[in-house]
Amino acid sequence: MIEYLLLVPLIAAALCYPLRSRRLIEAAGVAGSAATLAVASLLSYRVFTSGTMDEGLLYMDAFSAYILMLVSLVGLMAVIYSIPYIGRENREGVITDIKLRNYYLFFQLFVFTMLLVCVSNNLGVMWIAIEGTTLASAYLVGLYDRETSVEAAWKYLVICSVGITLALLGIIIVYASSIQVLGESSSALDWSTLMATAGSLDPTLLKIAFIFVLIGYGTKVGLAPMHTWLPDAHSQAPTPVSALLSGVLLNCAMYGILRFHMIVSGSSLGPGFSGGLLLLFGIISLGIAAAYIVMSKDYKRMLAYSSIEHMGIIAIGFGFGGYWGVFGALFHMLNHALTKTLMFFGAGNILHRLGTKDIGEVRGVLKVLPATGILFLGGALAITGCPPFSLFLSEFMVVVGGISSGDVLGVTLYLLLLAIVFAAFLYHAGRMVFGEPAGTAGGEGERSRVDIVLMSALLISILALGLYLPAFLNDVLQQIVRLFLGGSA
Repeated sequence: MIEYLLLVPLIAAALCYPLRSRRLIEAAGVAGSAATLAVASLLSYRVFTSGTMDEGLLYMDAFSAYILMLVSLVGLMAVIYSIPYIGRENREGVITDIKLRNYYLFFQLFVFTMLLVCVSNNLGVMWIAIEGTTLASAYLVGLYDRETSVEAAWKYLVICSVGITLALLGIIIVYASSIQVLGESSSALDWSTLMATAGSLDPTLLKIAFIFVLIGYGTKVGLAPMHTWLPDAHSQAPTPVSALLSGVLLNCAMYGILRFHMIVSGSSLGPGFSGGLLLLFGIISLGIAAAYIVMSKDYKRMLAYSSIEHMGIIAIGFGFGGYWGVFGALFHMLNHALTKTLMFFGAGNILHRLGTKDIGEVRGVLKVLPATGILFLGGALAITGCPPFSLFLSEFMVVVGGISSGDVLGVTLYLLLLAIVFAAFLYHAGRMVFGEPAGTAGGEGERSRVDIVLMSALLISILALGLYLPAFLNDVLQQIVRLFLGGSA
């Protein structure tokens, strides 16, 4: 069953290549992403209700199924948003017909690599998949062939490749520890096997390995100070790709770190060592993001730094540990994926209508794009953690986790930095949304109903999740919490 899931985006990518009609290419892309979501939903439901699926190299537990659903859902929304967005750029000559075809082809390959990250049991295969996400998405980052976008793509490739090399060293060290227990077995790098034997692994080697993995995969997550590629790539990529990068790619890389965190926590070291490092890098990321959001002049870069902030929050939640820290961090993964997708869709509408990413030149979005302005403002309130949106709930859960852990300094820094981000982000968003439009910006209004429907659905979802947590979602999150705290799914 898991193999079928991986085949769907590959088939969709293969179908895009020979097609020459824009409509057919778009149909192949949407059909591929819709089928991916359908198969992912079936597999995930089976895992959530019946338990783990272990097929050797491929493996799904509640945690992998959860991230898998995020990738599939955001992937479908991004490809639907691509139809009016990329279609318009094709009609206006910004991208050629060949570029449009390659966009949908690499989009599906990008989704495939993220799905492979989620279902890989072998840590070596997971490493290959995470490197594959870089290779597949680099083309999309540099799609426009402008000097700035090509530079961003190369920066992304170089920095993330260096990071992934460090992660490979960590995997090799884990293997050196595991063969002392398991021998030179083909399963010596399988996560399920390593979890079963974690208590027998060399703690010193595990410490060294986790440091390499945290820095290596942390580069892909965008944890500071390894974050330098992220603002350039997110700001230069086409908006639907920015939504994928921010909404789910960062979660996939965090997933890689957390798999190692679970191994280290299950060893004689306990969760203190790896949790302490996650907390440290989370606080640093939150601090760096807060400083740059205050100084932001480009709204897509501001959203990129917001992603660094929220990855820091997730790392802090797992660093605090305990039931509420882990539950809040997991819930925040979902909330951030939905909200940041909404924000990038709004940013894409503003960019197409006003033709600038400069915050200082954007005024009166409510008058120029009324629906986009309302939804973008709602997203801004949500992304900064205002009640009653779901991000407020998950951020509050992380605070409760910190208080429960007794880390007064960590909680204080966390709340202080969140307050800075809250004030700075809403100040910039307010300047964009309100006021009088500059020059001749008034007029046309919204160009596509598809964008507005997607953004409305996202805003309603995060509002609903802030008011009511469905019983099924609560059960899923509790299953994953038990995996982190040493129980079974």
